[in-house]
Amino acid sequence: MDAARAIRAKYADEVPEVEADLRINQVVTDVPFRDSEVNSHLDTTTGRVAMELGLLDDADVTVTTDYETAKALFVDQDPAVAMQSFMNGKIKVQGDMMKLMAMQTSLPTNDFTEKIAQEIKEITE
Repeated sequence: MDAARAIRAKYADEVPEVEADLRINQVVTDVPFRDSEVNSHLDTTTGRVAMELGLLDDADVTVTTDYETAKALFVDQDPAVAMQSFMNGKIKVQGDMMKLMAMQTSLPTNDFTEKIAQEIKEITE
């Protein structure tokens, strides 16, 4: 998490602001390198994407999935895995499903967001 945070900080002034307010808890189960579960959250209420460990008390939605599915979704960014995993019950969603769907179109991208994604992918392989 520290390495990913440093990558995001390096490009902080180069990424566009997020216009939608999203507060999403992420629970990843069956984690091979930790106490079997990692709790984290994504918060865009400041106009930036903030990802930190721990759960928010007032999240709009909570997404729970296993480690392998989370890696395919968040690191490999494979959209086909997202739909297939959701349909197979590997992704459980509690809360405002519309906010979760809005995340797909409200997180702006540019060359720097792609660079961040690539660098994070490189440190997780």
